[in-house]
This record gives sequence, C-alpha cells and structure tokens, in this order.
Amino acid sequence: MAGGKLTPRQKMINLMYLVFIAMLAMNVSKEVISGFGLMNEKFEASNESSKLSNDQLLTALDAKAAEAKGEFIIAAETAHKVKSITDNFFNYIADLKLQATKGFEVDPETGKLPYEDMDKGDNIDDWFVGEGYSKKGKEIEATINKYKADMKTALGTDRKYASIIKEVESKFDISDVKNKEGLQDKFLSYHFKNFPAIATVAKLSTWQNDINKAESDVYSSALGKAAVAAASYSNYQAIVVLDKNAYFQGEAVTGKVVLGRYDDNTKPTSFSGPGKIVNGQAVISMTAGGVGEQKIAGQFAFLEDGKTVPLKFEGKYVVVPRPNSATISADKMNVVYRGVVNPMSISFAGIADSDVSASAPGLTKVGNGKYNMSPGSGNEVVISVTGKMSDGKVATDRKAYRIKGIPSPTGTIRGETGVVKGPKSNLEIATIGAKLEDFDFEVGLNVVGFNLKVSGQGTVVVQGDKLNAQCRAVLAKAGRGDQVTISEIKTKLVGAGSYLLPRTSAVIFEIQ
Repeated sequence: MAGGKLTPRQKMINLMYLVFIAMLAMNVSKEVISGFGLMNEKFEASNESSKLSNDQLLTALDAKAAEAKGEFIIAAETAHKVKSITDNFFNYIADLKLQATKGFEVDPETGKLPYEDMDKGDNIDDWFVGEGYSKKGKEIEATINKYKADMKTALGTDRKYASIIKEVESKFDISDVKNKEGLQDKFLSYHFKNFPAIATVAKLSTWQNDINKAESDVYSSALGKAAVAAASYSNYQAIVVLDKNAYFQGEAVTGKVVLGRYDDNTKPTSFSGPGKIVNGQAVISMTAGGVGEQKIAGQFAFLEDGKTVPLKFEGKYVVVPRPNSATISADKMNVVYRGVVNPMSISFAGIADSDVSASAPGLTKVGNGKYNMSPGSGNEVVISVTGKMSDGKVATDRKAYRIKGIPSPTGTIRGETGVVKGPKSNLEIATIGAKLEDFDFEVGLNVVGFNLKVSGQGTVVVQGDKLNAQCRAVLAKAGRGDQVTISEIKTKLVGAGSYLLPRTSAVIFEIQ
C-alpha cells in the first residue's frame, strides 16, 4: 500500500486495513452501486454523441482540404493523426471495460447491466501483483504513456495546441497517489483495486470521455478561428427543389436537393420574374392563381468577362381549395404534461388567427394562435377548434392529446448531480435539491426530505433540504475518500400542494 521500507508493525497495520476495506466492499450500499451505474450511463451516452460530432467535424475538414487546399490540408493531416491515436486508445479502454464486465449479462429488456450485482472487482485482479503491477497492469500503464507521447508528437510545438497537451497530461497523470493515511499508492491500485466492477466501468467511461474531448479540442483548434470561419459551410444552404410544391395523397414526390450560396458579392445585372432582388436573392411576391398547377418563370442576367450571361429559371406550385381541417401542435412535444403550463399553437390553414377559436378543459388563449394548456385529471384531453372562412362558412376539427405526469427528477448537491466531490464542510452546509434533466419546461422543485447514508453507519432520515445535527454527527466519523449517499429524496412541485413527484434519483458526495 505504500512505498519505502515498512516495519513489521506497519505491515500488520496495512494488512488489517486491507481486511477492513474488503469487509466494507462486501457491504457497499446497493444505492451507491446503482449510482455508479447511472453515472456510467450518462458518460456512455455522452461518448456516443461526442464520437458522432467528432466524425462529422473530421469529414468537414476533409471536404474543405479537397476544396481549398493549403492550410486546410495541413489541418486535416493533423486531425487524422489524432483520430488514429484516439481511436486506438479509446478501443483499448473499451477492451478493459469488457474485462471488468465479464460474467455480467445485459438485460435484454432494459439494455442495462445488473448494477447491484456488480459489487465485486475480481475481474481485474490480474492487473496487480502484491503492492505492484502485474504484466497486465504494466501494459495499461505503458498504453496510457504511449497515448500521451503520441499526442505530443502529433501536435508538435505549435502554441495553439499547448493547452490541449497540458490537459491530456493532467487527465492521464498516472503518478503514485497519496492515500488518506498519507502513504503512496500506485495509480491503478488507488483508483481500481478492490473497487466494485461497476465503479471500474464508470471510471473507464470517464477516461473515454476525456479522450473524446481532447480529440474535439484538436479539431476545433486545428484551423484557428479565422480558418474555421473560412472553411465553414455557413454561407451555404441545402435547398430542396421539388418538381411542384403540392401533392395529392399517394402521388409520387419528385425533385432534387442542391447547394445554394447566399453571397452579397454575386449580384445579377438584371432580373425578370415575379419579385425583386434582395441580397443576391430573388424574393418572390405575387398573388396565387386559380386552383390547380401553376408555373413560376423568369431570368437572371450576370456579367462575366464583359459579356451578359442569361440564367433562366422555372418552377411549379399547386393552388389547393379552401382548408377543411385544423392544424394543432404542441410547441415542445407531442403530449401535454400535468403540473406545468404547456404552450400550444392552434390554427386553421388559410384562416386568419383572429377568426379561429379553440376550447378544451384547461386551455386559455394568450395571443393570436397562441394558447396555454394546463391539463387536469385523466389521461387525455380533447381540443375542439372552429374557424370562420372569408365566405362565412365554418370549418371544425378536434384532436386528442395524451396527458402525462412529470418525469422523475435527479437529486443534486449544490446543484450538481452524479458524484460530487469536496470537503465535509461543504456538504454540511449544502442544500439538497432536485432537477429535471432533459425536460423542456422551467419548473420549481422543492426537496422536503431525504435519507443520508455513510458506509458502515446507520441511515439518517431528514426532514427538509438541509443536513441536521444527526447528519453532522455521522459525517464526523467519515474520512477522506468516503462516499455519502443522499437517497429517498422527496420532491414537491412548487405550486402543486402536497403532490410528490416520482422517485428522485440518488446523488453521491465523495469526501476530499
């Protein structure tokens, strides 16, 4: 557990400490184990998104290198070197995760590992021999060092990459670590030895997250701000050009997609057609013809090498009869949520908003075409709409929406989720809260109670959102590296009376 020569007494103390740690590991809270699993899910989802984003950025760099040459080619070459390095290291970490999860099967229904069963770390015992590393452990250490060295070589001495290299060195610093007894532990031993398998997987997922971030930072810095702006496709737009702009149900839709560029410097010398030129574009303005297919045609003229070059255009559109059904859509989602105000847009195609009216339990109008829905009880609400057409006739329509409850919140300490780190003093004065992650509405949440648990000690049940004297007494016995689990968090929606939200997920505080 420590470097240097040890007395027989110290060796005996160390042995007793290992036995004590092993006993604690056998009794790790299931809530803590599940917390590691939830944390790992978030990192793996983030890693997938980062990989896709990085691949798209690299593809864009390749396209600009082929088009613009010069500095873009150098940027792409650097990016591809980093791509190869990061992919190799990322995949190596993935293999370590497979080793850590060997023997644990993913649930085919949930797609998740059995987190609460992953409370042992036997799968990676072959990383260690005594207080040192085995052949496998030395291989891991060497692979980390190779990744750092390869990144330095690929990025060279260019100052714009200096901060990235520094961050890579920091994130993957595998120097010995001083434990809470003040003794030196090997890096892998300190972070992985005797830890639950799911904790090992979560830690390895954070490594992969750090790898993806470094790769993204390199791509973003490769060209510099000016070059990135030049390489951007922001001046282009993919334009769908259909053979006509209205189709009957079941009719084949035909057309093409082209790239168009908006450029103030590309100005026609003349234009004939139904509209006028604004910033290099022909802005169409005309009155629709009779029902059926109509044509739009005209011509641009450009000056090239002293000669006028004509560019004709032609398109089609279809005029349809008066509307007979409403368009009703939720602005944020396809359901409405109980307990919040759901903004909605309600209209009839071809009818002015002032001539449209809608009604439903909990529905109020806040402006032309804009409504707020505050659903009550039940699982469904039906919205009825009427629209008065210019000829005096009335069109009607109705649509049903599902009513759903607000999803389960995530517990927070100081507004942070997952595993929060800091000194005990921070936790003693912290506010236990909750937040709705990936929820599109702004809502107020109040925590009215929770349970506090430190491994090896009894659970403290608390009323309110602050730690009480009993909590502080339990914390007084905890030491650096201990984890405090805040679970059974009771959360209320502001303004909803005594209604408690669904189970709030736990949050962990690691004492530093």
